[in-house]
Amino acid sequence: MNQPIRKIIHIDMDAFYASVEQRDNPELRGKPVAVGGSRARGVVAAASYEARKFGVFSAMASKIAQQKCPHLIFVKPRFEVYSAVSRQIREIFYHYTDLVEPLSLDEAYLDVTQNKVNMPSASIIAKEIRARIQEETNLTASAGVSFNKFLAKIASDLNKPNGFTLITPDKAADLVASLSIEKFHGIGKVTAAKMQRMGIVTGADLRAHPEADLIRHFGKVGHYYYRIARAEDERLVQAHRIRKSIGAERTFEEDLSAEDDMLERLQFLAQEVAHDLNRLQSTAKTVTLKLKYFNFVQQTRSKTLTSYLNTADAIFTVARDLLRTPQLPQQPVRLLGISVSNLSYPHDLPASLQLTLDF
Repeated sequence: MNQPIRKIIHIDMDAFYASVEQRDNPELRGKPVAVGGSRARGVVAAASYEARKFGVFSAMASKIAQQKCPHLIFVKPRFEVYSAVSRQIREIFYHYTDLVEPLSLDEAYLDVTQNKVNMPSASIIAKEIRARIQEETNLTASAGVSFNKFLAKIASDLNKPNGFTLITPDKAADLVASLSIEKFHGIGKVTAAKMQRMGIVTGADLRAHPEADLIRHFGKVGHYYYRIARAEDERLVQAHRIRKSIGAERTFEEDLSAEDDMLERLQFLAQEVAHDLNRLQSTAKTVTLKLKYFNFVQQTRSKTLTSYLNTADAIFTVARDLLRTPQLPQQPVRLLGISVSNLSYPHDLPASLQLTLDF
């Protein structure tokens, strides 16, 4: 018996951090805004669409961003506000389905094959969600609808900002074939460059390669590349998966050498990890710092604590110590990441600790 075609929505907030700042400060509206960093140093965490027109993007060094856009306005991040808005948006999602898989503060997958409002059309649900987000938060979101997660994610990116795209089964193969390889979710810059050297420039080029060939060149992930080239993705929307680790990482447009720049990025990463911990009502004992240098050599440093932690400040403090121990990186850093493991969930914890969880 054939399974029903799934109906998956991917919601992605538009320039989320920067849009919240523009919403809350009328003087920033319509102007190029960078959240994080400063004119002198640091790294851009998020850029408004006005700033993106000048080539300013997240993970870019502030000094490069200002060169590209001399009138760029830098604002300090307010993660407590972003987290509160994220929870508000998530409540809208749960009105329609319990199958919600958040990816970060500003994006999530929803499976609405069966939904709480008994609505047969995923497109109508997606449009309603976008309208409610705008009405209740005064922010815009883009939505993609399709029959699997890969295509829904691709769809939400096609008409940003404030866009909607539906990819139906009869259109999926041709659309994927026409996409440039850089637009494939799950294929990063380094992998895309390697593929281009192999003559893989579009989805059609990727589809022309045998699965064994992709596995030989890219390892186990070659299986995934083979399937998505054919618009296939069997991953389920996982609302309540028990995760063994939680992490966040960023690759930078320009390698970092200064300690202050690295510490600023680690603060952002710690906030993201803490948000996910609290969303899952989890705590952690082990913090791992990931470093990838300019020459792609990778290093990890870990510390296991005697007690659990779940706050951004605590995670950042450990990550900062790991950055400095045994010594600060002696080579330029192109990627930083923080992950936490050795997790404990509410049913594992004493009641007194459960009461401290903030979500």
